[in-house]
Amino acid sequence: MPDDLDVADVEKVTGVVELPLHIRWSGPARRYDLADRQQRARVYEQVLREGNEDDVRRFIQADELVDLWDELVLPRNVRRAWADWLGRHRGVSLSC
Repeated sequence: MPDDLDVADVEKVTGVVELPLHIRWSGPARRYDLADRQQRARVYEQVLREGNEDDVRRFIQADELVDLWDELVLPRNVRRAWADWLGRHRGVSLSC
């Protein structure tokens, strides 16, 4: 989990994206439209579970993560780690 998630010099992805193979490793390649809330939530789930720090920096926006939080299906340890991170870095209290 990168402490520098919000650094300005890392360009966040927008629009239609295809996740790298190391994130979406099963099933055929799939494109996701980040403008669609449900598709954005699926991207966040996959990146938070399978992505590395660089992937998290590119695909995840902290404000969007907070907004999508209750809709995300994540393993308990991932949810707890990110809830702690958001509490420390954003001052928000989220359920694990």
